[in-house]
Amino acid sequence: MFLPTTRIELDRLGWHPLDVILVTGDSYIDSPFIGTAVIGKLLVEAGYRVGVIAQPDIHSEQDITRLGEPRLFWGVTAGSVDSMVANYTALKKKRKSDDYTPGGVNNRRPDRATIVYTNLIRRNFKPTRPIVLGGIEASLRRVAHYDFWSDRLRGSILLDAKGDYLLYGMAEKAVLELATCLRDGGEPRQIAGLCYLTNEAGLAEHRETYLELPSYETVAQDKNAFIDMFHLFYQNNDPLTARGLYQKHGMRYLVQNPPAAHLTQAELDAIYRLDFERRQHPYYESLGRVRALETIQFSLATHRGCYGECNFCAIAVHEGRTVRWRSQESILEEASRLTQHPDFKGNILDVGGPTANMYGFECSKKLKRGVCRNKRCLYPQVCSLLEVDHQQQIELLRSIRRIKGVKKVFVASGIRHDLVLSDRSNGLSYLQEVVEHHVSGQMKIAPEHTEERVLHLMGKPGKASLLEFKQLFDRFSLQAGKSQFLTYYLIAAHPGCTNQDMINLKRFASQKLRVNPEQVQIFTPTPSTYSSLMYYTEMDPFTRQPIFVEKEPKRKEHQKTIVTQKSFTVKT
Repeated sequence: MFLPTTRIELDRLGWHPLDVILVTGDSYIDSPFIGTAVIGKLLVEAGYRVGVIAQPDIHSEQDITRLGEPRLFWGVTAGSVDSMVANYTALKKKRKSDDYTPGGVNNRRPDRATIVYTNLIRRNFKPTRPIVLGGIEASLRRVAHYDFWSDRLRGSILLDAKGDYLLYGMAEKAVLELATCLRDGGEPRQIAGLCYLTNEAGLAEHRETYLELPSYETVAQDKNAFIDMFHLFYQNNDPLTARGLYQKHGMRYLVQNPPAAHLTQAELDAIYRLDFERRQHPYYESLGRVRALETIQFSLATHRGCYGECNFCAIAVHEGRTVRWRSQESILEEASRLTQHPDFKGNILDVGGPTANMYGFECSKKLKRGVCRNKRCLYPQVCSLLEVDHQQQIELLRSIRRIKGVKKVFVASGIRHDLVLSDRSNGLSYLQEVVEHHVSGQMKIAPEHTEERVLHLMGKPGKASLLEFKQLFDRFSLQAGKSQFLTYYLIAAHPGCTNQDMINLKRFASQKLRVNPEQVQIFTPTPSTYSSLMYYTEMDPFTRQPIFVEKEPKRKEHQKTIVTQKSFTVKT
Protein backbone atom coordinates (compact mmCIF):
# COMPACT_ATOMS: atom_id res chain seq x y z
CA MET A 1 0.00 0.00 0.00
CA PHE A 2 1.12 3.54 -0.75
CA LEU A 3 0.89 6.10 2.01
CA PRO A 4 -1.93 8.53 1.12
CA THR A 5 -0.99 11.77 -0.59
CA THR A 6 -4.40 12.97 -1.81
CA ARG A 7 -7.75 13.76 -0.18
CA ILE A 8 -9.40 10.97 -2.21
CA GLU A 9 -7.08 8.41 -0.61
CA LEU A 10 -7.81 9.77 2.86
CA ASP A 11 -11.54 9.44 2.23
CA ARG A 12 -11.12 5.89 0.97
CA LEU A 13 -9.06 4.89 4.03
CA GLY A 14 -11.20 6.86 6.47
CA TRP A 15 -8.03 8.44 7.86
CA HIS A 16 -9.37 11.74 9.18
CA PRO A 17 -7.40 13.36 10.66
CA LEU A 18 -3.91 12.06 9.98
CA ASP A 19 -1.56 11.62 12.94
CA VAL A 20 1.56 12.58 11.00
CA ILE A 21 2.17 14.35 7.70
CA LEU A 22 5.58 13.95 6.08
CA VAL A 23 6.73 16.73 3.72
CA THR A 24 9.64 15.85 1.45
CA GLY A 25 11.80 17.40 -1.27
CA ASP A 26 11.77 14.13 -3.25
CA SER A 27 8.89 12.72 -5.20
CA TYR A 28 7.12 10.05 -3.18
CA ILE A 29 8.90 6.81 -4.06
CA ASP A 30 7.71 3.91 -1.91
CA SER A 31 11.00 2.11 -1.45
CA PRO A 32 13.14 0.89 1.47
CA PHE A 33 15.90 3.12 0.05
CA ILE A 34 13.84 6.28 0.63
CA GLY A 35 13.80 7.65 4.18
CA THR A 36 10.33 9.20 3.93
CA ALA A 37 8.82 5.86 2.91
CA VAL A 38 10.67 3.96 5.66
CA ILE A 39 9.65 6.38 8.41
CA GLY A 40 6.07 6.55 7.14
CA LYS A 41 5.63 2.79 6.83
CA LEU A 42 7.21 2.23 10.24
CA LEU A 43 4.76 4.64 11.86
CA VAL A 44 1.82 3.01 10.07
CA GLU A 45 2.99 -0.41 11.27
CA ALA A 46 2.91 1.00 14.81
CA GLY A 47 -0.70 2.09 14.36
CA TYR A 48 -0.38 5.72 13.29
CA ARG A 49 -2.08 7.33 10.30
CA VAL A 50 0.54 8.89 8.04
CA GLY A 51 0.30 10.90 4.84
CA VAL A 52 2.92 12.30 2.45
CA ILE A 53 3.15 15.63 0.65
CA ALA A 54 6.00 15.45 -1.84
CA GLN A 55 7.63 18.48 -3.44
CA PRO A 56 4.82 20.91 -2.55
CA ASP A 57 4.38 24.09 -4.55
CA ILE A 58 5.97 26.70 -2.27
CA HIS A 59 4.10 29.57 -3.92
CA SER A 60 0.65 28.21 -3.20
CA GLU A 61 -1.33 26.82 -0.29
CA GLN A 62 -2.90 24.12 -2.44
CA ASP A 63 -0.37 21.30 -1.89
CA ILE A 64 0.57 21.92 1.72
CA THR A 65 -3.05 22.13 2.89
CA ARG A 66 -4.59 19.27 0.91
CA LEU A 67 -4.27 16.69 3.71
CA GLY A 68 -5.32 19.05 6.48
CA GLU A 69 -3.36 19.37 9.73
CA PRO A 70 -1.83 16.37 11.53
CA ARG A 71 -2.93 15.40 15.02
CA LEU A 72 0.62 14.78 16.34
CA PHE A 73 3.35 16.37 14.20
CA TRP A 74 4.68 17.42 10.82
CA GLY A 75 7.83 15.72 9.58
CA VAL A 76 9.95 17.81 7.21
CA THR A 77 12.87 16.59 5.10
CA ALA A 78 14.72 18.01 2.10
CA GLY A 79 14.80 14.46 0.71
CA SER A 80 17.47 11.87 0.05
CA VAL A 81 20.07 14.53 -0.81
CA ASP A 82 20.94 17.88 0.77
CA SER A 83 18.93 20.36 -1.31
CA MET A 84 21.96 22.53 -2.06
CA VAL A 85 23.90 19.50 -3.31
CA ALA A 86 20.85 18.46 -5.34
CA ASN A 87 20.49 21.91 -6.88
CA TYR A 88 24.10 23.02 -7.50
CA THR A 89 27.33 21.55 -8.83
CA ALA A 90 30.71 21.80 -7.11
CA LEU A 91 31.24 24.98 -9.18
CA LYS A 92 27.93 26.42 -7.88
CA LYS A 93 26.20 26.08 -11.23
CA LYS A 94 22.51 25.22 -11.19
CA ARG A 95 21.84 21.55 -11.93
CA LYS A 96 19.36 20.97 -14.74
CA SER A 97 18.36 17.44 -13.73
CA ASP A 98 17.14 15.77 -10.54
CA ASP A 99 16.86 12.00 -10.23
CA TYR A 100 14.19 12.29 -7.53
CA THR A 101 11.84 14.65 -9.43
CA PRO A 102 9.18 13.40 -11.90
CA GLY A 103 10.41 13.88 -15.45
CA GLY A 104 13.97 14.44 -14.23
CA VAL A 105 13.86 18.24 -14.55
CA ASN A 106 15.23 20.07 -11.51
CA ASN A 107 12.33 22.46 -11.01
CA ARG A 108 10.52 21.34 -7.87
CA ARG A 109 13.05 21.21 -5.00
CA PRO A 110 13.74 24.64 -3.45
CA ASP A 111 17.13 25.70 -2.13
CA ARG A 112 17.39 25.02 1.62
CA ALA A 113 14.24 22.95 1.33
CA THR A 114 14.00 22.13 5.04
CA ILE A 115 13.77 25.82 5.91
CA VAL A 116 11.40 26.63 3.04
CA TYR A 117 8.96 23.81 3.80
CA THR A 118 8.86 24.64 7.50
CA ASN A 119 8.06 28.27 6.68
CA LEU A 120 5.40 27.09 4.22
CA ILE A 121 3.67 25.10 6.94
CA ARG A 122 3.78 27.96 9.44
CA ARG A 123 2.47 30.39 6.84
CA ASN A 124 -0.63 28.28 6.25
CA PHE A 125 -1.25 26.82 9.72
CA LYS A 126 -1.18 29.30 12.61
CA PRO A 127 -0.54 27.93 15.17
CA THR A 128 0.20 24.30 14.32
CA ARG A 129 1.43 21.01 15.71
CA PRO A 130 5.17 20.50 16.30
CA ILE A 131 7.36 20.57 13.21
CA VAL A 132 10.06 17.88 13.31
CA LEU A 133 13.07 18.15 11.00
CA GLY A 134 14.79 15.02 9.70
CA GLY A 135 16.73 13.53 6.82
CA ILE A 136 20.30 14.11 5.76
CA GLU A 137 20.05 17.89 5.29
CA ALA A 138 18.83 18.43 8.85
CA SER A 139 21.03 15.72 10.35
CA LEU A 140 24.28 17.17 9.00
CA ARG A 141 23.33 20.77 9.79
CA ARG A 142 22.17 20.21 13.36
CA VAL A 143 25.02 22.16 14.95
CA ALA A 144 27.04 25.11 13.67
CA HIS A 145 28.46 24.10 10.28
CA TYR A 146 30.30 25.41 7.26
CA ASP A 147 27.98 26.15 4.35
CA PHE A 148 29.84 26.12 1.04
CA TRP A 149 27.09 27.86 -0.92
CA SER A 150 27.11 30.99 1.25
CA ASP A 151 30.81 30.49 2.14
CA ARG A 152 30.29 31.06 5.83
CA LEU A 153 29.45 29.29 9.04
CA ARG A 154 25.75 28.90 9.69
CA GLY A 155 24.08 28.08 12.96
CA SER A 156 21.93 25.04 13.62
CA ILE A 157 19.25 24.52 10.98
CA LEU A 158 16.78 24.16 13.82
CA LEU A 159 17.06 27.92 14.41
CA ASP A 160 17.04 28.88 10.73
CA ALA A 161 13.98 26.75 10.04
CA LYS A 162 12.24 27.61 13.31
CA GLY A 163 11.45 23.94 13.83
CA ASP A 164 10.40 22.45 17.15
CA TYR A 165 12.54 19.29 17.14
CA LEU A 166 15.19 17.67 14.97
CA LEU A 167 15.76 13.91 14.72
CA TYR A 168 19.27 13.08 13.52
CA GLY A 169 20.72 9.95 11.99
CA MET A 170 18.47 7.21 10.63
CA ALA A 171 15.89 8.05 13.32
CA GLU A 172 13.57 5.01 13.27
CA LYS A 173 13.70 4.49 17.03
CA ALA A 174 13.52 8.18 17.79
CA VAL A 175 10.50 8.84 15.57
CA LEU A 176 8.49 6.00 17.12
CA GLU A 177 9.32 7.22 20.60
CA LEU A 178 8.44 10.79 19.63
CA ALA A 179 5.07 9.79 18.17
CA THR A 180 4.21 7.82 21.29
CA CYS A 181 5.33 10.65 23.54
CA LEU A 182 3.23 13.25 21.71
CA ARG A 183 0.24 10.94 21.57
CA ASP A 184 0.39 10.32 25.33
CA GLY A 185 1.14 13.92 26.29
CA GLY A 186 4.71 13.20 27.43
CA GLU A 187 7.88 15.29 27.33
CA PRO A 188 9.88 14.68 24.11
CA ARG A 189 13.02 16.47 25.26
CA GLN A 190 14.48 13.31 26.81
CA ILE A 191 14.37 11.23 23.63
CA ALA A 192 17.71 9.87 22.40
CA GLY A 193 18.61 11.07 18.90
CA LEU A 194 16.64 14.32 19.28
CA CYS A 195 17.76 17.97 19.20
CA TYR A 196 15.82 20.94 20.53
CA LEU A 197 16.25 24.58 21.49
CA THR A 198 16.09 25.98 25.00
CA ASN A 199 17.07 28.99 27.09
CA GLU A 200 19.53 29.39 29.97
CA ALA A 201 17.05 28.09 32.53
CA GLY A 202 16.12 25.08 30.42
CA LEU A 203 19.75 24.09 30.10
CA ALA A 204 20.27 23.62 33.85
CA GLU A 205 19.50 19.89 33.88
CA HIS A 206 22.24 19.18 31.30
CA ARG A 207 25.16 21.33 32.44
CA GLU A 208 26.73 18.58 34.55
CA THR A 209 26.34 15.67 32.11
CA TYR A 210 26.38 17.16 28.61
CA LEU A 211 29.45 18.59 26.86
CA GLU A 212 29.44 22.22 25.79
CA LEU A 213 30.53 22.99 22.25
CA PRO A 214 32.12 26.37 21.59
CA SER A 215 29.33 28.82 20.83
CA TYR A 216 28.24 29.70 17.31
CA GLU A 217 29.52 33.24 17.81
CA THR A 218 32.93 31.92 18.89
CA VAL A 219 33.41 29.44 16.04
CA ALA A 220 32.21 32.00 13.49
CA GLN A 221 35.14 34.21 14.50
CA ASP A 222 37.83 31.64 15.33
CA LYS A 223 38.77 28.80 12.97
CA ASN A 224 40.71 26.95 15.65
CA ALA A 225 37.64 27.02 17.86
CA PHE A 226 35.63 25.60 14.98
CA ILE A 227 38.13 22.74 14.67
CA ASP A 228 37.83 22.09 18.42
CA MET A 229 34.05 22.11 18.08
CA PHE A 230 34.01 19.68 15.17
CA HIS A 231 36.28 17.18 16.94
CA LEU A 232 33.90 17.13 19.92
CA PHE A 233 30.88 16.83 17.66
CA TYR A 234 32.39 14.01 15.59
CA GLN A 235 33.57 12.03 18.61
CA ASN A 236 30.11 12.05 20.19
CA ASN A 237 28.06 10.24 17.57
CA ASP A 238 28.35 6.65 18.76
CA PRO A 239 25.47 5.34 20.93
CA LEU A 240 27.83 3.43 23.25
CA THR A 241 30.25 6.27 23.98
CA ALA A 242 28.59 9.60 23.13
CA ARG A 243 27.58 12.25 25.60
CA GLY A 244 24.91 14.83 24.97
CA LEU A 245 26.02 18.17 23.55
CA TYR A 246 24.85 21.76 23.75
CA GLN A 247 25.87 24.88 21.88
CA LYS A 248 24.97 28.49 22.49
CA HIS A 249 23.47 30.48 19.61
CA GLY A 250 22.86 34.04 20.78
CA MET A 251 20.50 33.84 23.75
CA ARG A 252 19.39 30.28 22.97
CA TYR A 253 20.98 26.86 23.21
CA LEU A 254 20.90 23.99 20.77
CA VAL A 255 20.72 20.75 22.79
CA GLN A 256 21.67 17.44 21.16
CA ASN A 257 20.68 14.40 23.17
CA PRO A 258 22.96 11.33 22.90
CA PRO A 259 22.31 9.18 19.81
CA ALA A 260 19.59 6.56 19.75
CA ALA A 261 20.82 2.98 20.02
CA HIS A 262 21.57 1.28 16.73
CA LEU A 263 18.88 -1.06 15.49
CA THR A 264 19.39 -4.71 16.35
CA GLN A 265 19.50 -7.21 13.51
CA ALA A 266 15.90 -8.24 14.31
CA GLU A 267 14.79 -4.59 14.19
CA LEU A 268 16.62 -4.03 10.93
CA ASP A 269 15.05 -7.15 9.42
CA ALA A 270 11.61 -5.94 10.51
CA ILE A 271 12.00 -2.71 8.54
CA TYR A 272 12.71 -4.60 5.34
CA ARG A 273 9.67 -6.83 5.90
CA LEU A 274 7.42 -3.78 5.56
CA ASP A 275 5.23 -3.67 2.48
CA PHE A 276 6.95 -1.37 0.00
CA GLU A 277 5.45 -0.88 -3.46
CA ARG A 278 8.88 -0.16 -5.01
CA ARG A 279 7.24 2.38 -7.31
CA GLN A 280 6.55 6.06 -7.47
CA HIS A 281 3.10 6.99 -6.16
CA PRO A 282 0.63 7.17 -9.10
CA TYR A 283 -0.22 10.80 -8.27
CA TYR A 284 3.41 11.78 -8.97
CA GLU A 285 3.99 9.12 -11.63
CA SER A 286 1.45 10.99 -13.75
CA LEU A 287 3.89 13.92 -13.77
CA GLY A 288 6.74 11.78 -15.11
CA ARG A 289 9.13 8.98 -14.17
CA VAL A 290 11.88 9.40 -11.61
CA ARG A 291 15.32 8.21 -12.66
CA ALA A 292 16.19 7.10 -9.12
CA LEU A 293 13.97 4.06 -9.59
CA GLU A 294 16.27 2.76 -12.30
CA THR A 295 18.87 1.91 -9.65
CA ILE A 296 16.94 1.38 -6.42
CA GLN A 297 13.76 -0.38 -7.55
CA PHE A 298 15.31 -3.83 -7.64
CA SER A 299 18.32 -3.45 -5.37
CA LEU A 300 18.89 -4.96 -1.93
CA ALA A 301 20.32 -3.09 1.06
CA THR A 302 22.32 -5.55 3.14
CA HIS A 303 23.72 -3.32 5.88
CA ARG A 304 24.09 0.19 7.30
CA GLY A 305 26.94 2.30 8.56
CA CYS A 306 30.55 2.57 7.43
CA TYR A 307 33.85 2.32 9.26
CA GLY A 308 35.75 3.62 6.24
CA GLU A 309 35.48 7.17 7.62
CA CYS A 310 36.69 8.90 4.46
CA ASN A 311 37.16 12.54 5.44
CA PHE A 312 34.99 13.84 2.59
CA CYS A 313 32.03 11.56 3.41
CA ALA A 314 29.22 12.17 5.90
CA ILE A 315 28.00 8.57 6.25
CA ALA A 316 29.92 8.10 9.50
CA VAL A 317 28.05 11.05 11.04
CA HIS A 318 24.63 10.20 9.60
CA GLU A 319 24.50 6.38 9.60
CA GLY A 320 27.25 5.68 12.12
CA ARG A 321 30.74 4.23 12.24
CA THR A 322 29.52 0.77 13.26
CA VAL A 323 28.29 -1.56 10.52
CA ARG A 324 25.00 -3.35 11.27
CA TRP A 325 23.79 -6.01 8.89
CA ARG A 326 20.58 -7.85 8.13
CA SER A 327 20.24 -11.60 8.49
CA GLN A 328 20.70 -13.66 5.35
CA GLU A 329 17.15 -14.96 5.81
CA SER A 330 15.77 -11.42 5.67
CA ILE A 331 17.70 -10.54 2.52
CA LEU A 332 16.76 -13.78 0.76
CA GLU A 333 13.11 -13.27 1.68
CA GLU A 334 13.20 -9.78 0.17
CA ALA A 335 14.95 -11.09 -2.95
CA SER A 336 12.19 -13.69 -3.35
CA ARG A 337 9.54 -10.96 -3.05
CA LEU A 338 11.27 -9.02 -5.83
CA THR A 339 10.63 -11.91 -8.22
CA GLN A 340 6.87 -11.44 -7.65
CA HIS A 341 6.92 -7.74 -8.54
CA PRO A 342 5.18 -7.10 -11.89
CA ASP A 343 8.04 -4.94 -13.16
CA PHE A 344 10.83 -7.38 -12.25
CA LYS A 345 12.74 -8.76 -15.24
CA GLY A 346 15.11 -11.05 -13.37
CA ASN A 347 17.99 -8.67 -12.59
CA ILE A 348 18.87 -7.53 -9.07
CA LEU A 349 20.87 -4.39 -9.76
CA ASP A 350 22.77 -4.16 -6.49
CA VAL A 351 23.39 -6.12 -3.31
CA GLY A 352 25.22 -3.88 -0.87
CA GLY A 353 25.29 -0.79 1.28
CA PRO A 354 27.49 2.29 1.72
CA THR A 355 30.33 -0.10 0.83
CA ALA A 356 29.31 -3.45 -0.62
CA ASN A 357 31.87 -5.65 1.12
CA MET A 358 31.37 -4.55 4.72
CA TYR A 359 28.53 -7.03 5.18
CA GLY A 360 28.79 -9.59 7.95
CA PHE A 361 31.76 -8.54 10.07
CA GLU A 362 32.65 -5.90 12.64
CA CYS A 363 35.20 -5.33 15.38
CA SER A 364 33.99 -7.27 18.46
CA LYS A 365 35.60 -4.70 20.74
CA LYS A 366 33.70 -1.89 19.02
CA LEU A 367 30.41 -3.77 19.29
CA LYS A 368 30.85 -4.09 23.06
CA ARG A 369 32.52 -0.79 23.99
CA GLY A 370 31.85 1.57 21.11
CA VAL A 371 34.10 3.19 18.52
CA CYS A 372 37.72 4.05 19.26
CA ARG A 373 38.25 7.73 20.04
CA ASN A 374 41.59 8.28 18.32
CA LYS A 375 41.87 5.33 15.98
CA ARG A 376 40.19 4.38 12.71
CA CYS A 377 39.30 0.92 11.45
CA LEU A 378 40.78 1.22 7.94
CA TYR A 379 43.24 4.09 8.01
CA PRO A 380 46.22 4.26 7.79
CA GLN A 381 45.80 0.49 7.44
CA VAL A 382 43.15 -2.08 8.26
CA CYS A 383 43.12 -2.55 12.05
CA SER A 384 44.17 -5.99 13.26
CA LEU A 385 41.15 -6.09 15.61
CA LEU A 386 38.78 -5.91 12.64
CA GLU A 387 38.53 -9.58 11.70
CA VAL A 388 37.75 -9.17 8.02
CA ASP A 389 35.90 -12.16 6.61
CA HIS A 390 33.96 -12.16 3.34
CA GLN A 391 32.57 -15.68 3.79
CA GLN A 392 29.05 -14.53 4.73
CA GLN A 393 28.93 -12.33 1.62
CA ILE A 394 30.00 -15.22 -0.60
CA GLU A 395 27.27 -17.43 0.86
CA LEU A 396 24.68 -14.66 0.51
CA LEU A 397 25.46 -13.98 -3.15
CA ARG A 398 25.38 -17.68 -4.00
CA SER A 399 22.04 -18.09 -2.23
CA ILE A 400 20.48 -15.15 -4.06
CA ARG A 401 21.60 -16.57 -7.41
CA ARG A 402 19.76 -19.79 -6.62
CA ILE A 403 16.38 -18.09 -6.13
CA LYS A 404 13.90 -19.04 -8.83
CA GLY A 405 13.20 -16.07 -11.08
CA VAL A 406 16.56 -14.38 -10.46
CA LYS A 407 18.66 -14.26 -13.62
CA LYS A 408 21.51 -11.96 -12.64
CA VAL A 409 22.74 -10.37 -9.41
CA PHE A 410 25.04 -7.36 -9.51
CA VAL A 411 27.27 -5.83 -6.86
CA ALA A 412 27.24 -2.16 -7.81
CA SER A 413 27.70 -0.32 -4.50
CA GLY A 414 31.46 -0.10 -4.76
CA ILE A 415 34.05 -2.27 -3.04
CA ARG A 416 36.85 -1.38 -0.61
CA HIS A 417 39.80 -3.06 -2.25
CA ASP A 418 41.91 -2.80 0.90
CA LEU A 419 39.36 -4.92 2.78
CA VAL A 420 39.48 -7.61 0.10
CA LEU A 421 43.26 -7.76 0.30
CA SER A 422 43.32 -7.84 4.10
CA ASP A 423 41.09 -10.94 4.21
CA ARG A 424 43.68 -13.71 4.00
CA SER A 425 41.07 -16.47 4.25
CA ASN A 426 38.27 -15.49 1.91
CA GLY A 427 39.23 -12.22 0.20
CA LEU A 428 40.40 -13.77 -3.06
CA SER A 429 37.45 -16.17 -3.13
CA TYR A 430 35.10 -13.23 -2.70
CA LEU A 431 36.74 -11.23 -5.49
CA GLN A 432 36.69 -14.25 -7.79
CA GLU A 433 33.01 -14.83 -6.98
CA VAL A 434 32.14 -11.22 -7.78
CA VAL A 435 34.24 -11.13 -10.96
CA GLU A 436 32.70 -14.35 -12.30
CA HIS A 437 29.06 -13.70 -11.42
CA HIS A 438 28.29 -10.17 -10.23
CA VAL A 439 29.99 -7.65 -12.52
CA SER A 440 28.20 -5.97 -15.40
CA GLY A 441 31.27 -5.34 -17.51
CA GLN A 442 32.77 -2.93 -15.00
CA MET A 443 33.38 -2.81 -11.27
CA LYS A 444 33.35 0.45 -9.33
CA ILE A 445 36.11 1.21 -6.89
CA ALA A 446 36.96 4.55 -5.36
CA PRO A 447 40.68 5.15 -4.81
CA GLU A 448 39.87 8.93 -5.10
CA HIS A 449 43.53 9.84 -5.69
CA THR A 450 47.04 8.42 -5.98
CA GLU A 451 49.26 10.95 -4.23
CA GLU A 452 50.13 10.02 -0.64
CA ARG A 453 49.80 13.52 0.79
CA VAL A 454 46.34 13.99 -0.69
CA LEU A 455 45.27 10.47 0.27
CA HIS A 456 46.37 11.19 3.83
CA LEU A 457 44.08 14.23 3.96
CA MET A 458 41.26 12.14 2.50
CA GLY A 459 41.80 9.28 4.94
CA LYS A 460 42.24 6.80 2.08
CA PRO A 461 44.74 3.93 1.59
CA GLY A 462 47.79 4.22 -0.66
CA LYS A 463 48.14 3.22 -4.28
CA ALA A 464 50.09 -0.01 -3.69
CA SER A 465 46.92 -1.85 -2.67
CA LEU A 466 45.14 -0.40 -5.71
CA LEU A 467 47.68 -1.89 -8.10
CA GLU A 468 47.56 -5.27 -6.37
CA PHE A 469 43.77 -5.30 -6.56
CA LYS A 470 43.81 -4.36 -10.26
CA GLN A 471 46.17 -7.23 -11.04
CA LEU A 472 43.90 -9.69 -9.25
CA PHE A 473 40.78 -8.32 -10.93
CA ASP A 474 42.37 -8.56 -14.39
CA ARG A 475 43.61 -12.08 -13.69
CA PHE A 476 40.25 -13.37 -12.48
CA SER A 477 38.44 -11.71 -15.41
CA LEU A 478 40.83 -13.36 -17.85
CA GLN A 479 40.36 -16.75 -16.18
CA ALA A 480 36.58 -16.31 -16.42
CA GLY A 481 36.86 -15.46 -20.11
CA LYS A 482 35.26 -12.06 -19.57
CA SER A 483 36.20 -8.65 -20.94
CA GLN A 484 35.75 -6.55 -17.80
CA PHE A 485 37.39 -3.46 -16.40
CA LEU A 486 37.58 -1.32 -13.29
CA THR A 487 35.96 2.10 -13.07
CA TYR A 488 37.92 4.45 -10.82
CA TYR A 489 36.17 7.22 -8.93
CA LEU A 490 38.52 10.16 -8.40
CA ILE A 491 38.30 13.58 -6.76
CA ALA A 492 39.85 16.82 -8.02
CA ALA A 493 40.51 19.94 -5.92
CA HIS A 494 40.27 18.21 -2.56
CA PRO A 495 41.93 20.28 0.20
CA GLY A 496 45.68 19.86 -0.14
CA CYS A 497 45.52 18.92 -3.83
CA THR A 498 47.54 20.94 -6.35
CA ASN A 499 47.84 20.89 -10.13
CA GLN A 500 51.03 18.90 -9.77
CA ASP A 501 49.18 16.27 -7.74
CA MET A 502 46.65 15.94 -10.56
CA ILE A 503 49.44 15.68 -13.14
CA ASN A 504 50.95 12.86 -11.09
CA LEU A 505 47.54 11.19 -10.84
CA LYS A 506 47.10 11.47 -14.61
CA ARG A 507 50.51 9.95 -15.20
CA PHE A 508 49.82 7.08 -12.80
CA ALA A 509 46.43 6.39 -14.38
CA SER A 510 47.93 6.33 -17.87
CA GLN A 511 51.05 4.31 -17.10
CA LYS A 512 49.94 1.96 -14.32
CA LEU A 513 46.17 1.69 -14.62
CA ARG A 514 46.15 2.03 -18.42
CA VAL A 515 43.05 4.24 -18.43
CA ASN A 516 42.00 7.75 -19.21
CA PRO A 517 39.77 8.44 -16.17
CA GLU A 518 36.25 9.72 -16.79
CA GLN A 519 34.65 9.42 -13.34
CA VAL A 520 36.30 12.50 -11.82
CA GLN A 521 34.31 14.83 -9.61
CA ILE A 522 35.32 18.17 -8.20
CA PHE A 523 35.29 18.17 -4.42
CA THR A 524 32.13 19.63 -2.90
CA PRO A 525 32.40 20.76 0.74
CA THR A 526 29.26 19.31 2.34
CA PRO A 527 28.23 19.99 5.94
CA SER A 528 29.75 18.01 8.82
CA THR A 529 32.76 16.37 7.16
CA TYR A 530 36.43 16.70 8.01
CA SER A 531 37.28 17.63 4.42
CA SER A 532 34.84 20.55 4.57
CA LEU A 533 36.51 21.58 7.82
CA MET A 534 39.83 21.59 5.94
CA TYR A 535 38.34 23.58 3.08
CA TYR A 536 37.02 26.31 5.38
CA THR A 537 39.94 26.56 7.81
CA GLU A 538 42.73 25.82 5.27
CA MET A 539 44.32 23.68 7.97
CA ASP A 540 44.86 20.00 8.60
CA PRO A 541 42.50 19.67 11.60
CA PHE A 542 44.63 16.94 13.17
CA THR A 543 47.92 18.89 13.12
CA ARG A 544 46.70 22.50 12.70
CA GLN A 545 49.29 22.90 9.95
CA PRO A 546 48.26 25.11 6.99
CA ILE A 547 47.37 23.36 3.75
CA PHE A 548 46.78 24.58 0.22
CA VAL A 549 43.09 24.77 -0.71
CA GLU A 550 41.98 25.55 -4.25
CA LYS A 551 38.91 27.79 -4.08
CA GLU A 552 38.85 29.48 -7.48
CA PRO A 553 36.23 27.73 -9.68
CA LYS A 554 38.18 27.87 -12.96
CA ARG A 555 41.26 26.41 -11.32
CA LYS A 556 39.16 23.67 -9.70
CA GLU A 557 37.81 22.79 -13.11
CA HIS A 558 41.32 22.79 -14.53
CA GLN A 559 42.38 20.20 -11.95
CA LYS A 560 39.64 17.93 -13.25
CA THR A 561 40.54 18.64 -16.87
CA ILE A 562 44.16 17.63 -16.27
CA VAL A 563 42.96 14.09 -15.58
CA THR A 564 40.02 13.70 -17.95
CA GLN A 565 41.38 15.17 -21.17
CA LYS A 566 43.69 13.13 -23.34
CA SER A 567 45.92 16.17 -23.73
CA PHE A 568 46.15 19.18 -21.47
CA THR A 569 48.09 22.33 -20.76
CA VAL A 570 49.09 23.08 -17.21
CA LYS A 571 48.02 26.54 -16.03
CA THR A 572 49.91 28.37 -13.35
